[in-house]
Amino acid sequence: MALTTYTELKASVADWLNRDDLTSAIPDFITLAEAEFQRSIRHRKMITRSDVTIDSRYSDPPADWMQTVSLVINTNPVTPLIYVTSEWLNKMRNDSGATGTPEYYTHIGDEIEAYPAPDSSSYTAELVYYAQVPVLSDSNASNWLLALSPDIYLYGTLIQSAPYLRDDERLVTWGAIYNKLIDDMNVSDQRTRGQTSVTMRTRALQ
Repeated sequence: MALTTYTELKASVADWLNRDDLTSAIPDFITLAEAEFQRSIRHRKMITRSDVTIDSRYSDPPADWMQTVSLVINTNPVTPLIYVTSEWLNKMRNDSGATGTPEYYTHIGDEIEAYPAPDSSSYTAELVYYAQVPVLSDSNASNWLLALSPDIYLYGTLIQSAPYLRDDERLVTWGAIYNKLIDDMNVSDQRTRGQTSVTMRTRALQ
């Protein structure tokens, strides 16, 4: 069976489970698997860039933002912003309430906090970040992860079915395969980035 679209994934999961009565549950299993992907996968295909307007102390990142790689203001020359912890940024702000071209940033919840707070100018910044894996749906039949690693999608979804079906034995088997697939993808990704030393990480089943 092909495994390239959302519809094919749902059919494959039903086939692997040997069940024809899970039509309403399988989309939930896929959604739960995708929530796990967002937490555990960091792949070069997730890295993207976007312009962000910094015109106040707080700015909103793109809706699909998960983790910042770099942030620079498009001045001439460009101004790389330095990441600091929120505690350190608060200390700097308490020591000096200056405004001007931002030099530091941190994340407060889902917002970017800049210091110094911008003056009357509005700054255009380039944010390089890890974006969420686009979720599958009837209107979004595929994404880069399903195209690259359909096995990760399959086993990730099967894992989510096990508690629903009270099938602890297969949870262990599927979990071991899924963990190896994630590790293999991480190794391949890091080699592609020119990183020859790779640390394997084992994830415990929850």
